[in-house]
Amino acid sequence: MNHYQYLLLMAGCLVITLPLELLLGARVYARWRLMLLALLPMLVVFSVWDVVGIVRDHWTYNPAFVTGVHLGVMPVEELVFFVTIGICGLLTYEAVGTVLRRLRGAGSKDADA
Repeated sequence: MNHYQYLLLMAGCLVITLPLELLLGARVYARWRLMLLALLPMLVVFSVWDVVGIVRDHWTYNPAFVTGVHLGVMPVEELVFFVTIGICGLLTYEAVGTVLRRLRGAGSKDADA
């Protein structure tokens, strides 16, 4: 079970932010092509940064908490982290924008009355 803690934590992050898509209408998953385009530059930059950090021994990953599956020198959990946190950030950004637009729309209706 310990080997899956990192992945379970990332799954928990996605589950916790799912209501932003379903209830607040963030529309991040619905626009998956845009989501991938938004994530791609961040994935490239942070993956390179991570690989350089690992190769130069700036940081390591505790083998007790990762599956042991690697993409080169980088644990797969690290890529999952980048994707998960990127998606959670996009969901939060879009949900806040949606709520603010709704509040502004409700405010302008009150001013018209």
